[in-house]
Amino acid sequence: MYQIKTFNKIAPAGLERLDPERYTVGSDVAGEDGILVRSADLLRYQFPDSLLAIARAGAGVNNIPLDRCSQKGIAVFSTPGANANAVKELVLCAMLISSRDVPGAIRWVRNQVEAGVDVASVVEKGKAAFVGPELYRKTLGVIGLGAIGALVANIALSLGMDVYGYDPFLSVDAALRLDRHVHVVRDINELYRRADYITPHIHYNEKTRHMIDARAFAAMKPGVRLVNLARGGVVDDEALLAALDAGQVTAYVTDFPTNALTAHPHVIALPHLGASTPESEQNCAVMAAEELRDYLENGNIRNSVNLPDVSLDRSGVMRLCIVHKNVPAMLASITALLGRDGVNVENLSNKSKGDYAYTLVDLGAAVGESAVEDLRALPNVIRVRCLA
Repeated sequence: MYQIKTFNKIAPAGLERLDPERYTVGSDVAGEDGILVRSADLLRYQFPDSLLAIARAGAGVNNIPLDRCSQKGIAVFSTPGANANAVKELVLCAMLISSRDVPGAIRWVRNQVEAGVDVASVVEKGKAAFVGPELYRKTLGVIGLGAIGALVANIALSLGMDVYGYDPFLSVDAALRLDRHVHVVRDINELYRRADYITPHIHYNEKTRHMIDARAFAAMKPGVRLVNLARGGVVDDEALLAALDAGQVTAYVTDFPTNALTAHPHVIALPHLGASTPESEQNCAVMAAEELRDYLENGNIRNSVNLPDVSLDRSGVMRLCIVHKNVPAMLASITALLGRDGVNVENLSNKSKGDYAYTLVDLGAAVGESAVEDLRALPNVIRVRCLA
């Protein structure tokens, strides 16, 4: 039985992917083999030695200590694209309310009624305060053209917008998802110069922290409207407030409110609604559960954020799953040790990601515990699992 600990409410559609005859799942599970989590903070959680993998039902993993997981050979999975449609739809909403001040207009109508005014008699005069531009024929800048960014770029084209995209790490698969009318630029400053609306869709890390800062605001088109449903730290809040006060930025819609931001009259703050749809939660839960199951049962890695993706159809009679440092001669050391015992390698795949690598080896015969212990004792080997 695999022990799976949950740290948030995980959609039943995901939990149903874990066969109760093979998995014990719950928030009170101890000595867990796997973790299913959404937004719970695991940064200070003491992982048991048994823990093999963490699956995050969502895209961001800033609530998970990736360095510590990598050092212990714990695979961390995310669910890229599972919530993409939900975020895309909220981006459209955010662009509209940044233009037309729909929230302000709703508040004004309610205030009139609460003050005892016949609201029908004042709407024609009052609406002038909420006039704003259409999206049609305006220019949208999309920073990051992954699963979400590509959807946003494509749907903006269908609204009649001109779209510029920037992504220095644009993959072939992502490029194929993009409509050919999206202008992909190499220099982010070109996007800044042209865009009436800007929306980032990038992961938050040390490289992207405060990526949109005072220098970026100075390069933007005056009066730009900024939507941030990615992560709060991508934008430098102090620089943003200064840009709002100066009129360089007309409106800021964020899914990551703070007291300082919410106090500003040109900030529209949402309570992290980006992926808050039942469809998104279901998609993320199913994807996370399937990633976790495939890794525990077959050793396959798909959509890991700290280890390389490696996947093989099962062959042979035993599979070895080896997490190790990405250093020279590791494969030679592994295969030499197996050859010493006269075991034939039926299939093998090895890939690296940064400082770490992962090797799957399918063997034609089972190896004894002593050979496995010898593998574990090899320098730079972090973790070895045997799957029959």
